[in-house]
Amino acid sequence: MLLQEARLPPGLRVYAIGDIHGRADLLDRLHGLIEADLQSTAPERCVVVYLGDYVDRGPDSHGVIERLARHKLAGVETITLLGNHEAMMLEFLDAPYGASLWLANGGDATLASYKVRIPAAYDELLLTQRSLRGALPRHHWHFLEKLLVQAQFGDYLFVHAGIKPGLPLDRQSREQMIWIRDAFLDSEVDHGLVVVHGHTIVHEVEWRPNRIGVDTGAYTTGRLTALVLEGAGQRLLQT
Repeated sequence: MLLQEARLPPGLRVYAIGDIHGRADLLDRLHGLIEADLQSTAPERCVVVYLGDYVDRGPDSHGVIERLARHKLAGVETITLLGNHEAMMLEFLDAPYGASLWLANGGDATLASYKVRIPAAYDELLLTQRSLRGALPRHHWHFLEKLLVQAQFGDYLFVHAGIKPGLPLDRQSREQMIWIRDAFLDSEVDHGLVVVHGHTIVHEVEWRPNRIGVDTGAYTTGRLTALVLEGAGQRLLQT
C-alpha cells in the first residue's frame, strides 16, 4: 500500500503524538494546538493516539502521566500505547536487580520527578524500588498497567517502535513492537498498513511509503509532534 493511498474512514480524525519523555510543558502546548484545531473544524469522531515513551529523560514524567491519566482532552477518544521506557519502568517495579538498565536510560529523571532518591550503588536498588512503589499514585499504576501495544484505524497501524517485516500482525510480539529498530526502519516491504511509530528520533517527521516516524526528540529539541490524519489527508501539529 502506497502512502498516498492510505486513508481513514469518513468522519474520523486521528492525532498521533510522538514520544513525550517527561516534557509535560510541551504536552500542554500540543494539547492546546489540538483543541484549537478541533474548534476550527470538528470531525464526527476524533481519536488521540499517544505512541508511548511518556517517562524518562525529561524533567516531569509524573506530570505527563498525571495529565494522560486524569486530564484528558475533552470530547475525544484516547488511546495510550506502551513504549519501551514504560516497559523498563514496569520491569524495575517488578524486579529491580534485573532491570537496573532503566536507570541508565533516563529512569533517574523519572525517579526525581516522583521525589525518589536516585540510588548511589547497586545494593540500593531494592530500596529505590520500594520507594518508587510507594510514591506512585494508584491511578498512575493503573495507567501504566493498562497501556496497549497497538491500535489500528483504517489503513494505519499505530505502534511504539514498529513491526517485524514479513510477519503477520497477529504473530508480532510485544517486544518487537516496542523495541525494534533497524530491521523495521530499513525495510521497504509493504506491511499491508502504513505504520505510524515513534521510538527512533528523527530531525523531521520521516515519511516513507510503508511507515511514518514522528519522534522528533521532544525532550531535547522542544518539538513535540502530532501527526493529523483525516480521510486521505496527512498534516502536522508541532510545538
